[in-house]
Amino acid sequence: MASDPSIRTGRHCVFALHAHLVFVTKYRHRVFDDRHLTRLEEIARAVCVDFETELVEFNGEHDHVHLLVTFPPKVALSKLVNSLKGVSSRRMRQEFPELARHYWRANRLWSGSYFAGSVGGAPLDVLHRYIEEQTRPV
Repeated sequence: MASDPSIRTGRHCVFALHAHLVFVTKYRHRVFDDRHLTRLEEIARAVCVDFETELVEFNGEHDHVHLLVTFPPKVALSKLVNSLKGVSSRRMRQEFPELARHYWRANRLWSGSYFAGSVGGAPLDVLHRYIEEQTRPV
């Protein structure tokens, strides 16, 4: 068990919590290209560091992103998602003003909903491959 890198330890616990998150753009607009996704990944990694979580895998397509995160039991997944979506929306609209033209009324990048699935039933390498094989725009 100690040699398994997916098992982490806390002060009073041993855990292996992984979640597959999917965020969809508002109105499902196809707004992302490679540079947007690259910057989104950097922002998501920084937010995860603040929450003491780890972004294991990230990829996306023109209108959505997939994240695989590992997190400690003390982190409420809903709070992590709220921060990931809020920070990334604000920074992306600031850094890429062309995104704002799609959302002049809504003033937000993401749809209000999201997908969060616990990972453990399927082997993690299958999920890694699934996220890696997303058709990333050029």
